[in-house]
Amino acid sequence: MEYALRWLEEGTEGLAHHASIPLYVRGARLGVMNVASPEWRQLSPDDLRLLHTIGEMVATAVERARLYRRSNEAGALEERNRLAREIHDTLAQGLAATALQLDTADALLDAGAEAERVRNPVRAALEGTRRNLEEARRSVLDLRAAPLEGRTLAEALAELAREHDRRTLGPRDAEGSEPEVRFRAVGAARPLPARIEAAFFRVAQEALANALEHAEASRVSVELISRPQTLELVIRDDGRGLDDTSAPKGRFGLVGMRERMRLVGGTLQVESTPGEGTRVDATAPLHST
Repeated sequence: MEYALRWLEEGTEGLAHHASIPLYVRGARLGVMNVASPEWRQLSPDDLRLLHTIGEMVATAVERARLYRRSNEAGALEERNRLAREIHDTLAQGLAATALQLDTADALLDAGAEAERVRNPVRAALEGTRRNLEEARRSVLDLRAAPLEGRTLAEALAELAREHDRRTLGPRDAEGSEPEVRFRAVGAARPLPARIEAAFFRVAQEALANALEHAEASRVSVELISRPQTLELVIRDDGRGLDDTSAPKGRFGLVGMRERMRLVGGTLQVESTPGEGTRVDATAPLHST
């Protein structure tokens, strides 16, 4: 056991003595823990063993905090890289297609083509511009530094469900039914790594947007299930369904959701039948730290 017991000069800030315990993590020196007292007492072997044990606990806690910070920094870098790829695959390619359509319209005008022939590429360019605007808004939302804004994941998902429910109120079919977006948390609440929280929140955002805006669902359920070793997010809707084998033209939501889960070691499963709704199931492991 390594330690140093030193006398302090009487009157030095009122301290009579202190003990210095080196802090080690896996053989590497991390620092020193100092324990001081204004009164002299002889430290017994049991006292020294206790200080050494406390030092090991402090060293472990400090090392875990450092690893957690590095994990978050690595997650932020991965997220920036993912966003860069997504922007390239959506906005850049979409703008290139829009420019091509406008070039075509310009060439038709120079050739004196009929108005209807010119109108077709202009309409295609307008449609592409609208899709690009939607993707730009999504990218800006993704760049927000704190998507949960200090809330727990369950609190953020509950508020997200309420926001979508208010936003989509109104008749959705001939019978005049109104959309319902409901959230339920299952399992004990627990602290979660920031990367896990951000990934699950973004998946929920994308899945809700797909269900309500594109699949025209009238009811959506969002369920967060916390288990000792895993976290699961299940989103079900009664919309039009989709073909999971290929993303609709201009839509990259499923690709982005799968990549988010891959970056946290998780998976994303999509089950959908045309006309019978969709189930999105995101699962990630929760490694003990």
